[in-house]
Parts: sequence; structure tokens; C-alpha cells
Amino acid sequence: MTLAVQIIDRPRAFPPRMTEFTQRFWQGLAARRFETTKCEDCERLTFPPKPFCPHCWSKRVTWVSLSGRGKLYSQTVVHAAPLVFQDEVPYRVGIVDLDEGLRVATRVLADTQPELDTAVKIVVLNYRDGPLFAARPLEIER
Repeated sequence: MTLAVQIIDRPRAFPPRMTEFTQRFWQGLAARRFETTKCEDCERLTFPPKPFCPHCWSKRVTWVSLSGRGKLYSQTVVHAAPLVFQDEVPYRVGIVDLDEGLRVATRVLADTQPELDTAVKIVVLNYRDGPLFAARPLEIER
């Protein structure tokens, strides 16, 4: 599935640390794909992507695409943030239960408070220096 993109005309406040292994995730996100790893032995997904399975410790993992769709499990609005995020307050963060069964913590893009269990989709936040991702209620199309 190809993800929607939202352009953000500034650098990321706190860029993620990219490793040789996670480089595929960040490059995929930049190409509008949401991917993670799946264990070839126990067949469980994990997020964030890992070079080994945290469930059975197998190193036989493969990359799989995720739909980017889910439901909002919880949320809060951050008003008192670390110094690096002071220019962004207030901002909403939440937990999303993806359709594939994974639970992901992410920023939630909504002007008003969405109800819990609201259907959401993952979108790419395209900053000047690279991508991040967030969730947006399905009824908000930009």
C-alpha cells in the first residue's frame, strides 16, 4: 500500500538513529511504504523492525509490508515537552492498533480530539532532512 504524504518544511526536531539494518525501513518510508519484520520460524510480526525475533529469538526474519491502517487505542496531548520539541507544543500522540495486530506509538494528526477506536491510517511526514510517520483519522483527507 502506498502511504499519503504530508510535507513539513523544516528539519526533524529529533531525527531517528539509522543503522545498517533499519536503513531499509527509513528508505521504504521515504518511498511511501510502511514495512516491518516477520519471523520465518514463529511467523510473528514485530515493530519496530528488528534483525531478530523478540518472541522466539530466531534470526530468520523477512521484511513485509503493512497496510498502514488501524484504530486509535489511546491518545494524549503533550503540553510540556522536552526542549527539542518546544516549538511543536501542543501536539497529540497516541497508540494505534494496526490491522495486522501490531500496536504502534506515534504522533496523531488531528485538530480536535478523535474518539478512541477511530479508524486511522499511517501517513509519511516528509521533513526536509528525511521522513517520519504519524497517524491521521481516515475522515481527515489532505
